[in-house]
Amino acid sequence: MAETRPALVLHLATGGEPLVFAVTGEEAEDLAKKLHLLLEHGSVETVRTKEDTAVVVNFAHVAAAYIEDLQRKGKVFGLH
Repeated sequence: MAETRPALVLHLATGGEPLVFAVTGEEAEDLAKKLHLLLEHGSVETVRTKEDTAVVVNFAHVAAAYIEDLQRKGKVFGLH
């Protein structure tokens, strides 16, 4: 099985390039379970990056958020 490189991808409501944070597999699984709630309620959440840095995200300013595998190359968004 190929190694995965999970990341949290945030598209801010104000536009611009997405913010990408490399996270551990465990953090990615935890976030994937609650991203919909964080966005729905505009919550503030501390995310631990792969480098063990704490990033505090205010999801009230995020238009879209998802977990992505940075290992995959040449893919089209929405298609596997």
